[in-house]
Amino acid sequence: MKLVLASNNAGKLAELQLLLASLDVTLVRQSELGVGEADEPFRTFVENALAKARHAAAATGLPAIADDAGLCVEAFGGLPGVDTAYYATRFGYEKGDASNVRALLEQMAGIEDRRAALVSTLVALRSAEDPEPLIAVGRAAGRITREPVGENGFGFDPVMFLPAFGKTFAQLPPEVKNANSHRGQAARAMLAMMRERWFP
Repeated sequence: MKLVLASNNAGKLAELQLLLASLDVTLVRQSELGVGEADEPFRTFVENALAKARHAAAATGLPAIADDAGLCVEAFGGLPGVDTAYYATRFGYEKGDASNVRALLEQMAGIEDRRAALVSTLVALRSAEDPEPLIAVGRAAGRITREPVGENGFGFDPVMFLPAFGKTFAQLPPEVKNANSHRGQAARAMLAMMRERWFP
């Protein structure tokens, strides 16, 4: 089965392709099929992921999978949430991982409640009209450090401290990070649902 990934992110493609390897699925980025980015006007991860998957499925006629992910900080009422990728631009910085980390640490200076979670929502559709989308959510909870620690990973990995490991995501080996990350959790749940419902 050919499955269109509603993203142009090469890293995401490689990650999901590896995860879905046990299924008879070939993952293709939407850009390879001439499909542009979908609008993401919603305030929840699930609505945006659904919009992206529906857009890709409608444009290609293929089953589609999409994800929407972000950082939810307790002290900010769950924000930046769906605006995570553009977080730094709200404070005059350029878009990017390093800017996001810098802006977050500045905004959290003096805040004692450091609880936060990285959240990933994956949505898969058999067609744009599929009334029963597969929805998988992964959540990695931890605390925001006061400065970046570790060299691995990307995004907020250097400031996301995981009490269970006593380390940030950026200090963990990639295989340990992937086994415990929000995206890893969501992908494993999605794989189980696809096996049960799409490939019985």
